[in-house]
Amino acid sequence: MAFAKKNQLHLKIIYVAALFIFSASFIGCKSQLFNRKIQAQVIEVIDGDTVKLADNKIVRYIGLDTPELHKRVGEDWVDNPEPFGEEAKQFNESLVKGKSVSLVLDVEQKDKYGRLLAYCFVDNIFVNERILEEGLGMLYTRPPNVRYTEILVAAQKKARENQKGLWQGENFIYAKDAYKYINQMATVEGRVIKVAESSNVVYLNFGKNYKDDFTVVIFRSDLPSFIAAGISPARFKDKVVQVTGKIKEYNGPEIIVRHPSQIEIVK
Repeated sequence: MAFAKKNQLHLKIIYVAALFIFSASFIGCKSQLFNRKIQAQVIEVIDGDTVKLADNKIVRYIGLDTPELHKRVGEDWVDNPEPFGEEAKQFNESLVKGKSVSLVLDVEQKDKYGRLLAYCFVDNIFVNERILEEGLGMLYTRPPNVRYTEILVAAQKKARENQKGLWQGENFIYAKDAYKYINQMATVEGRVIKVAESSNVVYLNFGKNYKDDFTVVIFRSDLPSFIAAGISPARFKDKVVQVTGKIKEYNGPEIIVRHPSQIEIVK
């Protein structure tokens, strides 16, 4: 019991430190954020969250992840649309293809692939928000790019309530079956039996063997959003939860949780 209390205290100290660092960084950058806007012409829509500009730059929308249209097989990419992948692309095309758009940047301007990261606006429409409202993508918020997070959270909530797109007839799968749904977006239900931590990550383990069983991953860089919501990941221990996101394979199936709206305790 003493060890458990000490461990929880350790987590709380780390959470507060993370919030302080994040806040200081954000305040330092805040004055620069609101002037970062680019006018551009969209000449091609690659998929539901990615477009190509007239200057050949590739833009990846911030704050959402839409179903994939292709998958890698060896060294090649082959057509393999995930459910609602084509619909997401077509909806994105209906909003932006051939149009002049306003691209609003955030703190981090490019991803590891060199793509420009942006919020997209056209004809007074917030494109990122509309795609989530239609249920054609899932929330994918990642600090330090959190400028419109609350708007995007509300958009996804609206889609779920209206059972649109990915949320049609929304159901869940059990944690023990998550391995059957690798690279698919899903809601997984199970009991958290252990909360573990490393220098960069907090893990919610759903089984005794973390190398095979379903796991939820929360990076420390994402903890400020949990702190702001008054949530410590330690509260999920011994609770039955539902977690929503894309199931990936790493030491068994896992979902990376970027925002507390992705996970809830089942009453």
